[in-house]
Amino acid sequence: MADLFKAGDIVRAAEEIEIRGEDFYRRLAAASEDEEARRLFHWLMEEEMAHRAIFKAMGERIAPVELPAWADEADYLMYMRSLLDSHALFRPDAVPAEQLGRETALRIAMQFEKDTMLFFTEMRDFVPEAEGRHIDACIAEERKHLKQLMAMLRK
Repeated sequence: MADLFKAGDIVRAAEEIEIRGEDFYRRLAAASEDEEARRLFHWLMEEEMAHRAIFKAMGERIAPVELPAWADEADYLMYMRSLLDSHALFRPDAVPAEQLGRETALRIAMQFEKDTMLFFTEMRDFVPEAEGRHIDACIAEERKHLKQLMAMLRK
């Protein structure tokens, strides 16, 4: 018999990523002296709020799911924990948003978006198929965020 895994735990982790992203962008917007960057950070904060709502609702809908044959729960949980621990906004050495210059803030925001896409991509296999479209939509939006941040950095 295959192990059962609480996909809700991973969904709650995704929700926590979005909460931290929302807070990060809120602080960047408040601290930014560049009006264009401030508007982008504020918009990204609102995007993270919308993603958080998606994952909150998803967490309320899903039940434990069977792990794929290749997955071992302990190994998978360790892997997902390492993705979280290395995530741009989860590292203990992260510099407070208010202390970042424009370029550094944009680069950390880009790393946040990339780390988030990786986490969502990995979690995609562990939620029911019906929920996958929500994750795919969030991945596409995170990719859009990354492109916007890269464009801002080039200005």
